[in-house]
Amino acid sequence: MISGKTILIAHIGYPTTTFKAPMIYNPWFEKHEIDAVVMPMGVKAEDYPNALKTIFRFTNVLGALITMPHKVTTVGLVDECTVTAKIAGAANAVIKRPDGTLLADMFDGAGFTRGVKRHGFTLPGARCLVVGSGGVGSAIAASLAAEHVSSIAVCDTNEVSAKGLASRLTAHYSDLEVKITTSDPAGYDLVVNATPLGMNPDDPLPFDTSRLEPTCYVGEVVLKNEITPMLQRAKDRGCRFSVGTDMLFEMIPAYLEFFGFGTSTPDELREVARIKY
Repeated sequence: MISGKTILIAHIGYPTTTFKAPMIYNPWFEKHEIDAVVMPMGVKAEDYPNALKTIFRFTNVLGALITMPHKVTTVGLVDECTVTAKIAGAANAVIKRPDGTLLADMFDGAGFTRGVKRHGFTLPGARCLVVGSGGVGSAIAASLAAEHVSSIAVCDTNEVSAKGLASRLTAHYSDLEVKITTSDPAGYDLVVNATPLGMNPDDPLPFDTSRLEPTCYVGEVVLKNEITPMLQRAKDRGCRFSVGTDMLFEMIPAYLEFFGFGTSTPDELREVARIKY
């Protein structure tokens, strides 16, 4: 029950139709009798800078979950970013501190790497391909670098974006082999789809799945369907994989701590979640 004392966490993005977080956070809040709610708020890119400032003027808004297409833009709209957000060049969480200033952080990458490790994949020394260098791709690459992978290849149709990510990785991880390449997944230990491709039925595949080796681990970030066409083909080739919601469930405990609500486990969150596809 929402009351006058309810703390609001805005879930900002566009479109909101693919949002899964409210169906995870809100049942968890209910179970733990926490008077808070995650509220979807649809904001288009052109309206976002003004909307973010306005939303945080509401006195009962503690923070915000930030998703596509606003993660990169957020970095330039807050008062301070964590080191992780700076390296990623994007943020997916903002909290309003007691003095009214806004602090941004990024949990996509940590959610992804924690999920991969939970599935038993060894990250140190791995050769990685990240397809997509936007907010989520940059965050995943930053977290992979922190896990001491041997190399990260970046692929994006936007060459400027790819070069920017490669430059940030090199600046912070001088011993890491970083290169800009094509989407060919052959020869990698870990391949990540960090693009929106897979959200719509007629989307092309993010890379040629026939080039995947059975020993390759494949990661997905798309949440709209649990098994995307790309993952189905990877599965058919014998690859181990992570679904998009793995990343989501792994990062939520970090979000809860960031907002001061305590913590949880992915298993508990899956138990209470009311995810629908």
